[in-house]
Amino acid sequence: MSADASSPAGSPPTAGRRDHSGLRDDPGLRDDPGLRGGDAGSFDPSAVRRSVAARFTALTDAGALRLPLPGQGRTRERFRALSDLAREDLSLARLAEGHADAVAILHELGGPLPQDGERWAVWAAQPPGPGLTARETPGSPAGESGPGTVRAASGEAYETIGWRLDGVKPYCSGAHICTHALISADTAEGRRLFAVRLDAAGISPLPGTWQAVGMAGSDSPDVAFSDIPAVPVGTVGGYIDRPGFQHGGIGVAACWLGGARGVADTLFAAARRRAPDAHTAAHLGAVDVLLSAAETVLGAAADDIDADPDDALGGGRVRSLRVRALVEKVCSEVMTHVGRATGAGPLCHDAGHARAVADLTVYLRQHHAERNLAELGHLLGDVRESGESGGAGDTGGVGHHRNADVR
Repeated sequence: MSADASSPAGSPPTAGRRDHSGLRDDPGLRDDPGLRGGDAGSFDPSAVRRSVAARFTALTDAGALRLPLPGQGRTRERFRALSDLAREDLSLARLAEGHADAVAILHELGGPLPQDGERWAVWAAQPPGPGLTARETPGSPAGESGPGTVRAASGEAYETIGWRLDGVKPYCSGAHICTHALISADTAEGRRLFAVRLDAAGISPLPGTWQAVGMAGSDSPDVAFSDIPAVPVGTVGGYIDRPGFQHGGIGVAACWLGGARGVADTLFAAARRRAPDAHTAAHLGAVDVLLSAAETVLGAAADDIDADPDDALGGGRVRSLRVRALVEKVCSEVMTHVGRATGAGPLCHDAGHARAVADLTVYLRQHHAERNLAELGHLLGDVRESGESGGAGDTGGVGHHRNADVR
């Protein structure tokens, strides 16, 4: 596996390091009205979606989303790139994170490598109720091309078509713009991941199933599948059980933190325009402490991932739960501080700020709140009862605990 996702399997890592620091300084992000709220007097979700889709396409076409793979020594850089995108636009970051996560998953599980011009998503939400099912069917001749064929870097067919998907998948971000997706589905043996080309007949985003104001630009409706060819990626349960599942969950937290910085920018900008009074200064200081602490924890998590990419020490799940819970709490408190310091003005008159707050409010609900905190408590209690730890700081021996709903 190469250190950079842009390097095909078996090839040497790309010489030098791609500079991702310019992502958030790209004038296309700052000047595009659709990305930061558009006309202050109106809100058009369709226009926001189109604008985000255009920017996502531009970033993938330019190779700007070829981020370092997690656990390869540059995880801090990966998280920083995601956070910087999220600071400018959370919906854009949601699509970028999905594409980058798909690339990492395919490398980790030995799937087909994404090609130039492809835009990938990961559609793995599993809410209660009927969802997507996969069934085996007679395969096509090796090398046959068709809507279900996913090709490896060499151009050869990755696998004969032997699976079909049916049902409805919720929360499919980038449904109208992505070209491929990694999709979880239930099989007779259990849940597994499949690669799907999204230009196949029988794939239909369902109108009216994404009514969100926050994260409107992420374009995340339910999608119906009818007899869709699919290529299995990894084994049954492989998507959840791999170490990278926990690494990817922290990548989502990096996006949340970037979104919180975007919200906080309104408060910092107000303080630069005029000296803050004591009330505003207190909120400003509190926001700085929160963001700095979360940034430190995120950086330490990146270093831990690079030090133990295969989770040999078994601490990946506890690390992910801790980091995500902390960042979710920080983001929520930042929004409260900014709102109390600035009042209703920015929420009512600054479309970009209003959208940033709405986006972050929705995106944070990808964290499962008390459910995840309870899981963390049980994990720490299990460690203590087994005698493997003298304190909560030791996460050894808990790496086998997984939760399919963490992402």
